[in-house]
Amino acid sequence: MEIVPATPDRWDDVQAVFGTRGGAHHCQCQRIRLGDGAWWYLSVEERAHHLREQLDAGAPDGGEGEAAAPTSGALLAYVDAEPAGWVAVAPRTEFVRYRGSRVPWAGRHEDKDDDGVWAVTCFAVRVGYRKQGLMYELAAAAVEHARERGAQAVEGYPIVPNQGQEISWGEVNVGAPGPFAAAGLTEVSRPTKRRRVMRLDF
Repeated sequence: MEIVPATPDRWDDVQAVFGTRGGAHHCQCQRIRLGDGAWWYLSVEERAHHLREQLDAGAPDGGEGEAAAPTSGALLAYVDAEPAGWVAVAPRTEFVRYRGSRVPWAGRHEDKDDDGVWAVTCFAVRVGYRKQGLMYELAAAAVEHARERGAQAVEGYPIVPNQGQEISWGEVNVGAPGPFAAAGLTEVSRPTKRRRVMRLDF
């Protein structure tokens, strides 16, 4: 397995992970970043354009390149050289949808403008690679990515299924508690019945 920054030259691999239908394809990892108001009325092609711009911003000189700056906001996982998974991780201030949500703020006194706190917001695992523990690897890599780029803390906002419930990939894209706990995060609050806030201070 190899996990690397998502860069413009890996665009086809990103789209291979997202697939041609389903939640990851339709979202293009934009709903949490742009917020519901901006995201809802965009076509898939427009969402993909926003994503491509974000990856472009993370490459040297705003163009093609192997190394990514923190603003690229994502990592790609390869299994046997095949693109298999994606995780979004960036300063918490970049995710518009969370600014007006109960997640992650309910019951907390956090500065919403503190860009020293990073957030792991979205996972995608390609069909054929699911239920193999890849989310654990992606969560650990995202935490290390944030640490290496100067984050003071990193948070995740996983979902917990109701008792006896089979949770769908459309919901678990925000992560599950297990992978975050394995990466060193601990629960700090429960903003809703099914959502948790988990955090690691560096």
